[in-house]
Amino acid sequence: MDTKQLDNAVVSEMRSTKASDGLSDLTRSKMNPKERALVRKLDCYIMPTICIMYFLNYVDRNAIAQARLNHFESDLNMEGNEFNTAVSILFVGYVLMQVPSNMLITRIKPGVYMAGCMFLWAVVSACTAAVRSYGGLVASRFFLGIAEAPFYPGATYIMAIYYTHSEMAARVGLMYCGQLLATGFTGLISAGVFAGMDGLRGLSGWQWLFIIEGALTGFVAILGFWLLPNSPADTYWLTEEERKLVQVRSERDRLGDVLGEATAWEGLKQAFKDKRTWLFCFMQMFHLSACSFNAFFPTVAKTLGYNTTVTLLLTCPPFVLAGIGSTVVGWSSGRLNERTWHITATLSIAIIGFVIAASTLNTAARYVACFIFPVGAFSANSVIVGWLSATLSQPEEKRAVVLAITNVFGHIGYIYGAYLWPDSDGPRYGIGFGASAGFALLSICCAWVMRSLLVQENKKIRASSTSAHVNLYSY
Repeated sequence: MDTKQLDNAVVSEMRSTKASDGLSDLTRSKMNPKERALVRKLDCYIMPTICIMYFLNYVDRNAIAQARLNHFESDLNMEGNEFNTAVSILFVGYVLMQVPSNMLITRIKPGVYMAGCMFLWAVVSACTAAVRSYGGLVASRFFLGIAEAPFYPGATYIMAIYYTHSEMAARVGLMYCGQLLATGFTGLISAGVFAGMDGLRGLSGWQWLFIIEGALTGFVAILGFWLLPNSPADTYWLTEEERKLVQVRSERDRLGDVLGEATAWEGLKQAFKDKRTWLFCFMQMFHLSACSFNAFFPTVAKTLGYNTTVTLLLTCPPFVLAGIGSTVVGWSSGRLNERTWHITATLSIAIIGFVIAASTLNTAARYVACFIFPVGAFSANSVIVGWLSATLSQPEEKRAVVLAITNVFGHIGYIYGAYLWPDSDGPRYGIGFGASAGFALLSICCAWVMRSLLVQENKKIRASSTSAHVNLYSY
């Protein structure tokens, strides 16, 4: 049975009042044993693969932040803001590739596509060890951004195919935990590589770091060709009944849109015409602008006054805590089906941390702040992404484009955010911390505006619906 036939079978069964195999009952039950078993199976197959791949995505992307502490800039004769430009240029390539990539992902096998892109970025990352000049580094970072671009929106798109709106926030939070753990554990990896391999076989520690991390990513990418799912109709580890159940859950979870397909260009036009798309874009851009400290966290930690090895070790605990916080907040948001207050609370915590960090150079107080602002800033991401994925979810082509557009806008924040942390502003880095606090506040404002829009949308849905049970937007 092909995808179209499977869709028709599911829709017919949903409309039938005398379904013989019992699947139609699932449309009237929030979560029965068969559905719980399916969700557990999806979690066992999808989430570990995506989390590990996202972990390695950030390990490779952030290697440059650790390399800076191993005579990286002097080896490449870099000066002034050239390091900031090397950080920023990755996101230029990343932004340029986002929308075309996600328009394509609805027309090909997303799992195969993402695994192929992962192998490509692994090669580019490993080849960074061979650069000998600032120009070579900029070129390498630009192409790394292009290769990495499909992964995050693609992973979110795959999860949105298999999970319902209420389940998304917790899963995105778990995936995002992979990024935070990567940022933390890269410090541990770097400390070991720099201490034990610097100068080995004539290569610097930072070169070994790129080689080792790139090779590990390439290995996982090869496994990804078999582990990542595509559409439910051709996912080999799902039974026929489970495939139908995935489709039933998807149709039940719709917010009143008619069944049907749209072309990629129609999805693009629908996304651009929807004002909520642009509000989510600004919400995410301000949020990720507040997270621009990520690539400079080891540099900030260096201001605590410890040697390179200790500094790298100190970068780990704050991000482990942030990973736990992101998972808990994502779970809470999904459990309570609430978004606005979760975003407000987490970003308010981040603002407190930014203010403390900018206000003092006391070692203990600043390190405490280094726990507070990552936990607050990063915990909001799963809520925002889960919220936009659920709100602008139909048709699939529109959802894919919306995920890409919001990710583009978000990462524009990283492009200019890299210049908020110049060496000349150290050791206090008041510009970076002050701007981050302001961006977090703007993201909170966007969340409340979105809440007011969705309240009005829900009133319209209730007024136009004749059914006693209707799906409404969460806020």
